[in-house]
Amino acid sequence: MPKAKKLPSGNWRVQASVTVNGSRIRRSFTAETSKRAEQLALNWQNDNNLQNCSNINLKQAFERYINAKKNVLSPSTIKGYVNFKNNALNDIMHLKINTLTFEQIQRAINIYSADHSPKSVRNCCGLLSAVLKMFRPDFNLRVSLPQKEKKQIYVPTDDDIKKLLTITKNTNYYVPILLAAFGGLRQGEICALTDKDVCDNGVIVTKSMVSDNKGGWLIKTPKTYSSNRKVELPKFVVDEIKSIKGNLSKQNPHTLSKAFHQIIKNNNLNYFRFHDLRHYYVSSLHSIGIPDKYIMAQGGWSTNYTMQTVYNHVLANKQSEFAEKTTEHFKGVFNNKNNINVTQKVTQNQTSRTTKPNLTLIK
Repeated sequence: MPKAKKLPSGNWRVQASVTVNGSRIRRSFTAETSKRAEQLALNWQNDNNLQNCSNINLKQAFERYINAKKNVLSPSTIKGYVNFKNNALNDIMHLKINTLTFEQIQRAINIYSADHSPKSVRNCCGLLSAVLKMFRPDFNLRVSLPQKEKKQIYVPTDDDIKKLLTITKNTNYYVPILLAAFGGLRQGEICALTDKDVCDNGVIVTKSMVSDNKGGWLIKTPKTYSSNRKVELPKFVVDEIKSIKGNLSKQNPHTLSKAFHQIIKNNNLNYFRFHDLRHYYVSSLHSIGIPDKYIMAQGGWSTNYTMQTVYNHVLANKQSEFAEKTTEHFKGVFNNKNNINVTQKVTQNQTSRTTKPNLTLIK
């Protein structure tokens, strides 16, 4: 991607070039900001490359697609795209994009499916489809994909959470666990919070900590607009975080997840991930009858699709409680003698009316 240089006037300039029909064409772009100048240059390059893509292979098409999206997608998404480009569909990455056939693509996806999850395969195919749509818009990708797997997600119980909080009390992991279990916050959101984000009855979420392509971490706006929100927290959680100065968490998402796994393992707790604390939060709200609209607002979802397909689990202890209530209800209904007598009388009356109908003759 071309880089901008600052001019004496204060503006930024980018010099870009493309090769069209064997000839090198150069052009300069000037704007008030470096990002704007770079984007103008990149758009110009992409427009010209689209007209001259007959000689590029699939890997080069992936690179151009990623560069075209670099400033509008999250760093974690770009990182995932780069990983697919470097490690997926190796059997066809060297082939010219305008010669690719359905058979070649299907064979490559079949090979990739052998040692990757159905979700990974579908994500890879989705990216491939977008790349082909950009450089071969007349090529409608049609392939067979592995069936989706039904996830067996363990939802922590109230007892699990109590044990976990007892173990981590007075450690650097106590507050992140409180925020995830009783506020449903994501790991990146927790790691980005500071004392400036704490309010009287909760926290204001406006940013997230994400990894970049170089192994580092940066603070950026959340992935979706609905992720910007105010999260109300129980008073005992607010009291705990109000005294903290600076970052509420001392870890990045990776070290937090890794340390959490070790805590679970060292204390012989039922295995679950740090992210499953978010499952616990949502499931708890469901079990006490909180409306989906409120849960969506608290959790930062724009639609209820993800919540209903991934997070709508019933806590194990609540499930047995509901089952017991159900059996007790039916037991009470069918053991009630009065109900049985009433049923018998109704049945007898219906029978008598059936055997002795009251007929009126019409002359």
